[in-house]
Order: sequence, then C-alpha cells, then structure tokens
Amino acid sequence: MVESSFIKPDSEPRQYRYLSPSVFWSIRQGFPQKLSLLLVGLSLIIPLTIWTVVSSLQIISPTFLPTPWAVVAAGYKMFTEANLLADIVSSSGRVLAGFVLAAVIGVPIGLAMGTFYSMDSLFTPIVGTVRYMPVTGFVPLIIIWVGLGEPSKILIIMLGVVLYNAIMVADAVKFIPNEMINVAYTMGANRWDVLVKVIIPATFPCILDTLRVNISGAWNFLVIAELLAAQNGLGFKIIQAQRFLQTEKVLFCIVLIGVIGLAIDYGLKYLSSILTPWADEVRH
Repeated sequence: MVESSFIKPDSEPRQYRYLSPSVFWSIRQGFPQKLSLLLVGLSLIIPLTIWTVVSSLQIISPTFLPTPWAVVAAGYKMFTEANLLADIVSSSGRVLAGFVLAAVIGVPIGLAMGTFYSMDSLFTPIVGTVRYMPVTGFVPLIIIWVGLGEPSKILIIMLGVVLYNAIMVADAVKFIPNEMINVAYTMGANRWDVLVKVIIPATFPCILDTLRVNISGAWNFLVIAELLAAQNGLGFKIIQAQRFLQTEKVLFCIVLIGVIGLAIDYGLKYLSSILTPWADEVRH
C-alpha cells in the first residue's frame, strides 16, 4: 500500500514590516530646521525655568542656589568693578598656550602610533599607562620642577589633554582602509608619499574634530592650573568666590566658561567646514 504524500511549500510567503514614517525618530534622514530650533529652545528654557522657580521660591537657600537675576547682577558687577575682562584674557591665554602645546606634541605622536607598528609598540605602553594617572597628582612635582609661575599652569593644561590627542588621532589613522595605502604603493608612492599624501589628508578632518572635542578638557583643567598661586583668571575668581560663599559669582564664572567654550566649539566647526568640506557629509 502506497501512502499518499502531500507536497508542502518550502516556506510561507515572507511578511514584510514597513516602518511608519517618523519625523522625530528618523535615523539620519534629515530633520526640519524649525523643529530643531524648537528643541534647542526647549533644552535651554526648561532648565532655566526650573532654576528660576526653585530659587525664587527659596526651596533651596539662596546661599546655595541664587536666582538667575542675582547671577546676572553679580556678573555685571564683576565686569564693571572687578575687571573680569582681564581675567578672561588671562585664562584664555593659558588655555590656548597649553592646548597648542598639547596639539603640537600629541598629534604627531598619534600619527606615528597609527602609522607605524614600531611607534605603536614604543608609545602605547607609556601613553596607555600615564593617561590613567591623575594630573592633580603631578601638581607637587610640577611646582618643584617649574615653580609657581605661568609655565606650571600651562604645563598642567597640556598634560591634561596631550595624551587624549595622541590616542584619538592614532585611532583615526587605524581606521584608514589598507586598500587606500596599497593603491598608493601600486601607483609608485614611497613611505613618505603615503604619509603625506594619503594618511594625513585622510585623517585631517578627524584631527580637527579631536582638537575641537579635547579643547573642553583644557578648560576643565584651568581651575586646577589656577590653584597654583594665580592672581587672576576665571578659575582664580571661582576659587576666591567660593571662599566667601559668593555662589552667584561662582555660577556666573562657570556659565561664562561654558559660553566661551561653546563659541570656540562653533568656531572650530566653522573652520572645519571651510578646511575640509569633503568631510561634511560624514560629520552630519
């Protein structure tokens, strides 16, 4: 007796799920400019409103959380009576000097680490170990080595940033496809040509982005740097105001540093868009 057999289809027809259109949650598919501006406004207005309500109702003591108006008044008084502009210039000069020094040292080390296995083996143990050591732990040694003058402050800012510059640039170099380098060799390039005409141009947008990100670290180390017998600077003003519980002055200086940093960030973004227009699509 022959059993009857049934031929079954190999599989059911595949059911496709289609994503419903979404403006708010679209993934890299553009975003309306008006909605973007609205969200930016909300991100600023909501925290400011909460701060205003909490401080005005004195839910928290004014000694610890002054009102926004008190902070603005303290800032105006510091500009008109305490020569705050000179402190801004002093702090900006220290940050600029330390950051430029960190870039001059860190970027070439990063390029060398990412390009040559020999340099990677040479620098990685040192860079990988030292970057976990707190910069504040070196402060006593820095005082012994270079004293309490401006070089010590610049050195602290430089040490806080230089290793991160090196590591991030090295990682950017390692992401260059080997095919690009092999094509250059095939077309007759030597090692110097590959470095100058392939590796550096390919990583230049990433180098600019690295510097833009790490300059925030330079500002973060400013207060530590200005602990060393400074007589001016925003960090010095913060420390001085903290001693007398002048919270409104502390908050104003902190906000001022944030505004300066934001202006620098947008300035470097604009500079990057001019110098590396081909990388604009990658950034966005």
